[in-house]
Amino acid sequence: MRLRFLVGNLATALVAALPSQPASALQPKRSADSSELRIPVGRASLHVRTIGRGRPVIVLHGGPDFDSGYLLPELDRFKDAFRLIYYDQRGRGRSADRVSPEDVTLASDVNDIDRVRQHFRLDSPVLLGHSWGAVLALEYALRHPTRVSHLILMNPAPASTSDVAVLRKAYLAKLGADMDRQRAIVAGAAYQAGEPEAVAERYRIHFKAALARPEDYEKLMTRMKAGFIKQGREGIVKARAVEDRLMRDTWDVPAYDLLPKLRGLGIPTLVITGDQDFIPVEIAEHITRSIPNATLVTIPGCGHFTYLECADEVRSAVDDFFRRKGQTPRQR
Repeated sequence: MRLRFLVGNLATALVAALPSQPASALQPKRSADSSELRIPVGRASLHVRTIGRGRPVIVLHGGPDFDSGYLLPELDRFKDAFRLIYYDQRGRGRSADRVSPEDVTLASDVNDIDRVRQHFRLDSPVLLGHSWGAVLALEYALRHPTRVSHLILMNPAPASTSDVAVLRKAYLAKLGADMDRQRAIVAGAAYQAGEPEAVAERYRIHFKAALARPEDYEKLMTRMKAGFIKQGREGIVKARAVEDRLMRDTWDVPAYDLLPKLRGLGIPTLVITGDQDFIPVEIAEHITRSIPNATLVTIPGCGHFTYLECADEVRSAVDDFFRRKGQTPRQR
């Protein structure tokens, strides 16, 4: 979802594998209606939060230098019909301990999705990806099409380098003179060191044109600033380096293009975007047209965070999608 700062330079055995991590850290922690646990991946572990009952949905956050916190609490509204499985991707958020940025690749991120699926003994869950998370969902589905029942792609990021160029052009046009202010912040020592205040100031500019209504923009910025403070300088810098590594596997590759491959994907897919998204609607259209069994819903007066800005419309789109497929959300 940071989208590469598009215009800059442009159990017991498992516990034994993590000797300095207490066993209690791998056990579920439960609140009134949700639970948290950790899934080991190599030397590290993924922080996972589950909530709800019904059809299982693995949620893939955007960034890719963010964690799942920005999706809450709005996405939890689906807990009445779905079992939502959120996790912070490796090297980000609460999945950052014991991770070096060079440990994270597109392949490891795809493998981590499968580790989550296997941990919960799911044959073919729904994958829900927001922004960059939609690209990650597509990468997984292309490798493991029988392990995904449905795809929900919210405000998808580009799935090809040609569409990255489309986004870059639109992004520059929307930011206008603010682009110079953003460049100055990013070049500054505070931002480079991961100072939360500087990072929050930069994202106020980055997402200025991403939401349709000021009140939603302020809500998101308040949430993100709190998240940056909690993450801390070290976590911010690490997540930024992880993002750079993932870009080298995808958008930095001149021939990167998932669209032709998607033509062979038979997974029922719902693509949701907003007509005020700073990612041009045509990018969601390109993905939808490439998948034979895909439906696009464009929500008027909504930006890049549809689940927050237009929650009722998003819920209606998801319910209609499963109804058309002849399955209620509670079916497994």
